[in-house]
Amino acid sequence: MTIRIEDCFEDVISKTQAGLGLSNDALAKSSGVSEEALSSLKAGKFDERTARDVAAVLKLDAGSLIDLANDSWFPQAEAPEGVLCFNTPFPIPGYEEMTVNSYIVFDPESKSAVAFDTGADAAEMIQAVKEHGLKLEAILITHAHSDHIKDLLSLKSETEAPAFIFEKESVAGAKPFAADKVFSCGNLIIRPVETSGHSKGGTTFVIEGLSRFVAIVGDALFAGSVGGAASAWEDALAMIREKILTLPDNAVICPGHGPLTTVAEEKAHNPIFPELKEKQAPVLDAVGSDA
Repeated sequence: MTIRIEDCFEDVISKTQAGLGLSNDALAKSSGVSEEALSSLKAGKFDERTARDVAAVLKLDAGSLIDLANDSWFPQAEAPEGVLCFNTPFPIPGYEEMTVNSYIVFDPESKSAVAFDTGADAAEMIQAVKEHGLKLEAILITHAHSDHIKDLLSLKSETEAPAFIFEKESVAGAKPFAADKVFSCGNLIIRPVETSGHSKGGTTFVIEGLSRFVAIVGDALFAGSVGGAASAWEDALAMIREKILTLPDNAVICPGHGPLTTVAEEKAHNPIFPELKEKQAPVLDAVGSDA
């Protein structure tokens, strides 16, 4: 299953502009481009010179932004054994092609499993539990936005698994957990870490015990972008840097939208984190082996 990249170059520009609180007039003046050129760029009409000028003001990595615009990068990431990804449609007005991801992670030895979010329709998740002979021990929710929890009641009813969400948010049918909570699933350890900004209690679940670290990040981070966080931009980026991008380079990142990626891929290709480019070793060195 190939899932398209969630955010185009214009989405990255718009999210960053909103996060920095810059009006179109202020961004145009600061970057030395006309408001017409800026509006055209944000409408998806790519012009490299304009993009470079705007990227400089927004502190984006211009090369990564250009790669995104030219479709010349796609993350090379594969889920390790024990990770199942589900992608379901969740159309909204103006974005009819929207899809949302949910995940099941299981211990290959014991077949104990945990679900992360439900997506728009949990039917495939329920079927996968049966087909793989899994025992679903819990449903962990990354954040309370409707596209991620739409089918929670069905998944709970069919599997009898309890649901949990970080105590800063609430969802009907889910129990709150505190910041120091650690979950286990067979031989797997699941550590929740707060990555709020896109939502007030957004949570990343870092999983140890598979062939690589796995991070279920919700809408904190996408391949080549981040979730919108206009009211908490700097805090959101700081949490991503500290709690996700400090994981091993070959750690697999499982976002709420778009394809799987890795820490190495995001360091090398995410335009929102230009300061990480100088420190990054070649991506192939980081993700070559599960060993």
